[in-house]
Amino acid sequence: MTEKPVVLAFTDGACSGNPGPGGWGVLLRMGKHEKEIYGGEAETTNQQMELQAAVEALKALKQPCKITVISDSKYVVQGMNEWIHNWKKKGWKTVGKKPVSNLERWQELDTLAARHEVQWQWVKGHAGHVENERADELARRGIPA
Repeated sequence: MTEKPVVLAFTDGACSGNPGPGGWGVLLRMGKHEKEIYGGEAETTNQQMELQAAVEALKALKQPCKITVISDSKYVVQGMNEWIHNWKKKGWKTVGKKPVSNLERWQELDTLAARHEVQWQWVKGHAGHVENERADELARRGIPA
C-alpha cells in the first residue's frame, strides 16, 4: 500500500463588513509544490469565509491525503477538534439545543474531512506567520469588488 501524500493547508477568511462581501484564501503545500486558491461571496460573514477556506482546501485534494489544516480561526479549529462530535450526536444541535450556525458549511466540511486524515491546527493571526499572512492576502483578494 502506498503512503498518502502529506499536505499542509494554510487557510483564512476575510470580510469587508460582517456581514458583507467576503473572501477565502488557501495556500496548499506538498513538498516543494505550492498552490494558491481563493474566491469569495457578495454577502457573507467572516465565520462563513473561514469555514469556506477549509472546505476549499479539502475540495482541492485529488486523492486521500494526510493533511494539516492551519487556520487562525478558533471557530474552525475548535469546531472540528472539539464541538462537531457532540453536534452530530445531538442531531446538529448546540449544547443550548439550538441549531448549529452555518450548518451546511459544517456538514460539507465534515463530509470532505472524512475522506482524509486531517489534523486541525490553530495559529495566531496577524502575528507574522508567513503562510498565514499569505492566506490572509489571498482571502482579501477573493473579496468581490
